Amino acid sequence: MDVFLETVSALNDETRIKLLAFLDQHGALCVCDLQESFGMIQSRLSRHLKILKEGGFVRVDRCGTWAYYSIRNPLDRFRSEALAEIRCLRIELPPLQKLSETGDCKL
Repeated sequence: MDVFLETVSALNDETRIKLLAFLDQHGALCVCDLQESFGMIQSRLSRHLKILKEGGFVRVDRCGTWAYYSIRNPLDRFRSEALAEIRCLRIELPPLQKLSETGDCKL
């Protein structure tokens, strides 16, 4: 029951839905890329990403001081179907701004 509630709770926020759609569209991204693209402060973004991770949607891979977030693979049926529904939404996403490739990432 707890796992189900964490999963559903992770979906109960517009920003987290947009983050899932963004990661689904662009693949693994450094947290600095997400922060710059969404124009969010690091603490707020980290909170959303933590909830998505606890909800079983995203994974984090660390490379030195950098953290890269991506959609967890494989997803179970419930999360896969939720992600498929998110793909059907007409969500306006911000443009990708990749600080990690320009060397401007300061995290």
